[in-house]
Amino acid sequence: MSRPSDHIDSAPPREDPGVVQPKLGPAGWLRWCWRQLTSMRTALFLLLLLAIAAVPGSLFPQRGADPNGVTKYFSENPQLAPVLDKFQLFDVYTSAWFSAIYLLLFASLIGCIIPRTKHHFQAMRAKPPKTPVRLTRMAGFQARIMPAELRADAPDPIETARDILRRSRYRVSLYQDARSVSVSAERGYLRETGNLVFHIALLGVLLAVGLGGGFGYTGQKVVVEGQSFVNSVPSYNSFNPGRFFTDSSLEPFSVRVDDLKVQYETQNVNAKGTPLDYTANVTTTGPGDSSSKAVIKVNDPLAIGGTNVYLLGNGYAPTITVRDTNGKVVFDDAVPFIAEDAQLTSLGWVKVPDGLKEQVGMIGFFYPTVGKSGTASGALTSTFPGLNDPVLSLNVYVGDLGLDTGVPQSVYSLNTDKMKQVAGPGTSTKALQLKPGETVELPNGLGTIHLGDVKRYATLDVHHDPAQGWVLVFAILILGGLLTSLFVPRRRLWVKAVENPDGSLTLEYAGLARGEDPNLLAAVTAVADEHAALLTRPPKN
Repeated sequence: MSRPSDHIDSAPPREDPGVVQPKLGPAGWLRWCWRQLTSMRTALFLLLLLAIAAVPGSLFPQRGADPNGVTKYFSENPQLAPVLDKFQLFDVYTSAWFSAIYLLLFASLIGCIIPRTKHHFQAMRAKPPKTPVRLTRMAGFQARIMPAELRADAPDPIETARDILRRSRYRVSLYQDARSVSVSAERGYLRETGNLVFHIALLGVLLAVGLGGGFGYTGQKVVVEGQSFVNSVPSYNSFNPGRFFTDSSLEPFSVRVDDLKVQYETQNVNAKGTPLDYTANVTTTGPGDSSSKAVIKVNDPLAIGGTNVYLLGNGYAPTITVRDTNGKVVFDDAVPFIAEDAQLTSLGWVKVPDGLKEQVGMIGFFYPTVGKSGTASGALTSTFPGLNDPVLSLNVYVGDLGLDTGVPQSVYSLNTDKMKQVAGPGTSTKALQLKPGETVELPNGLGTIHLGDVKRYATLDVHHDPAQGWVLVFAILILGGLLTSLFVPRRRLWVKAVENPDGSLTLEYAGLARGEDPNLLAAVTAVADEHAALLTRPPKN
C-alpha cells in the first residue's frame, strides 16, 4: 500500500522559506517615506532640528540684521570668514539648509494634522463607548446598594445619573443588557481640540513667517545728526528684500535725525562708561506731506509707513575737510566711524579720489576720550565713550583707490594693494593727529586736512513684515491651545445599575482617564455621592 503524498517519509523535508516580504516598488517606497515624514515623532525631531539650526544665527552676524558686523567679521577673520560664508552662516535664515528643514517641518505638520483632524471630528460625532462588563477593573470603582424598599419612591437611577452627568457637560449614552442598565459618559474632547489648535497655529506661524519674509524687507541706514533718509532702495546702506518684494511696496516717507542723546554711567567706578539710555529725536514726513516729531529708543521702535524703525546702533561721525594746495575744498563730509570696543574706539575710512595730485586714502582711528592703552607700545585708546577729549589719528595712503575699475567697493574698507603708505606706522612720517578745530598738512605737499565738529550718528534698521499681525494671532492661539491640551482632562465615567435577586439594585461607578488625570477618583466619588443623595432624598409633597 503506497504512502500518502504528505507522509513524513514520502518526500524529503522542505526548507522553511521564512517570512517573505512583498516588494514595495516605487509607489510603496514613496508611501513609506510619506508615513515616516508625517509621523509626530518626525515633526518633533524637525522642530528640534530647526531650533538647533537657528543657533548659528545668534553666533555670527547676519547680513539682514547687522551688515556692518559682517564687514567687521570679514576684516578681523580674513581666512575663516570666506569659509563660513560658503556654508551661508552669515545668511542663516535664508540659507538652503535652513529652508529645507523649514519646508520639511511644514510638510510634516500638514501630514500630521489632516488625519488627526478627521479622526477627531469622527470621534466627536460618535456615541460614548459601551459600558465595560466588569467595572471592577476600572479606576475609582465603587459599588453602593439601593434597597428594594427605596426603589418604589425613588426616581429612576439611570435617568438620574444621566441628568447628573449631562449637567457636568458629559456626552452620555444609555446601554442595556439582560441584567443591567447603564449610562456611559465621556468628556474632554476640548483637550484634543486644543492640541489640534496648537499644531494648526504652529503651522500658521510657519506660513506667516515664510510669507512675511517673502513680501517684507529689511534695510539699514547710517544717519548722521542733522541728516535724513527717504524710504527708497538707493537711500539704504544695505537692503535685503524678500523673494516677492517689489519697489511699489515701499511707502514714501522720510526720517530726519535731529539729535542723538546718550547717557553713560559716571558714578559707579566699576561700571563707568556703561550706556544707560539711547534716545534719537527725529522728524518724520509722510506718508503724505504731514510732518511730526518722534522719539526712537532701544526696543521702542518708530512705526511709520507700515514699517518699524529700530535704533540699532550709534557712533561718531567726525566732520573732515580736505583742501588742495590752493585752499580749494575737495572733500567735506561727516564720516561715520565704526565702534571697535565698549569705549567707542572707532575705525573709519576716508577716500579722496579727485582734486589732489594723487588719489588719497586714509584709515582713521577716533578716540572720544583719548588715553594710553597701558601696553608696552603705548598705543592710543579710548578710556570713556563720551566726548571728553576727542582725538582723530589718520594713516595716509596715496595711489590707486581702485574706484575706476567699475567694481563696487565698500565704504567701510580700503584696498591698499596699489597704494603706498606715506604716514603712519612703518613710515618716516607719524600718523596725523587732530583735535576738533585743528588743521594739519598732508604728506608730500598734497594739501591740508581739517577736523571740524564731531557729530553722532544713529544706525537705523527699517523692518517691514506684513504678516507680523498674523504671527501674533497664531502665537496667542498656540498658547491657548497648549494650555487647553494640558489642563483639560479627557475622561470616561460609567454608572451601572445591576438587578439583584432580592429586588435591590447594585449601583456601580467607575472611570477611565485618557492620559494623566489626578482628579479622576475625586470625580467618580463626586458623581456617586450626588447620585446617592438624589436617590435617597425624600419625595416632594
